[in-house]
Amino acid sequence: MVTGGSIANVMYNLRTKTDKSGRMKKGLVDYDIALLSEPCMLLGVSVGVVCNHVFPEWLITILFAVFLVWSTFKTCSNGVGYWKTETAKHSESRNGCEKVGNGVTKNGEIEDLREPLMGVEGKENSGFPWKKLMVLVMVWFSFFIIYLIRGNSYGQGIIPMKPCGVGYWTLSLFQVPLAMGFTSWILFSKQPIACLGPNKQGVNKLIFPLMALMAGALGGVFGIGGGMLISPLLLQVGVTPEVTAATCSLMVFFSSTMSAFQYLLFGMEQTGAALVFSFICFVASVLGLVVVQKAIKEFGRASLIVFSIGTVMALSAVLMTSFGVLDVWQDYISGSYMGFKMPC
Repeated sequence: MVTGGSIANVMYNLRTKTDKSGRMKKGLVDYDIALLSEPCMLLGVSVGVVCNHVFPEWLITILFAVFLVWSTFKTCSNGVGYWKTETAKHSESRNGCEKVGNGVTKNGEIEDLREPLMGVEGKENSGFPWKKLMVLVMVWFSFFIIYLIRGNSYGQGIIPMKPCGVGYWTLSLFQVPLAMGFTSWILFSKQPIACLGPNKQGVNKLIFPLMALMAGALGGVFGIGGGMLISPLLLQVGVTPEVTAATCSLMVFFSSTMSAFQYLLFGMEQTGAALVFSFICFVASVLGLVVVQKAIKEFGRASLIVFSIGTVMALSAVLMTSFGVLDVWQDYISGSYMGFKMPC
């Protein structure tokens, strides 16, 4: 389901755009952030899945509720900040004031007001970043090969291996140097994070893999997409809403497709139903993209993206926490074991 929804977002954000003169425009996806974040996010997911097996249900529910409440608050706070900034710019345009940034007013309106609100896609770009996309694919295949060789805790893999034995955990731990190697390579490439702008370049780039590691681990523990968890963190360090949404959708695509392929390779049941739900999510994502992009172009407010993320988080916090509490209560009244468990 997550894969189906992410495919629609990735197709929209990766499509090639040109301006009136035929020059290619820059897309919203920040591949430098994706490259810095994806290896550690995949590592975090693996750690989180193990923790999901070890932690009791009541602890997972508490952690989930606390983190989502905090994330919802921070996301909505960022949304209010963006809304106030946009309101001030619109007020300047209505008053016919001279634009402070990179344009001038015309007939009381700022022609390129929406450019900073919609990201930097209007600027020239040397071409599609195929090299960076290929590196992301290489990272994906590196982790996928490890999962394929290792198999699952039942010994299902391409190589006979004792479930949760020495070989199993050795391959699992190999993900740590793999993630550190990819991250170090990209971290020391001296590539600036363009979406932060010149004022934010002082932000330590190491914060992105650390945030991805935490988001991936929490996503693995909670069983939800790490993209939703890393979104408020990216907004907090100054990444614009449009770039945050586009970049997270790409990272979610790589993470979710890896999980989907693993389930398929190891005999997932009810594949037909999964494909139907995936298609429904794809259609819903397309409709959501059309509605949100139309609203942004109509009102010139990219903060609508932030409020959309905050709304999803708030609903998730209420619904998933409620179901989690019900499950914990059922375990309590049935006398089930509610302590920590072994990973295997």
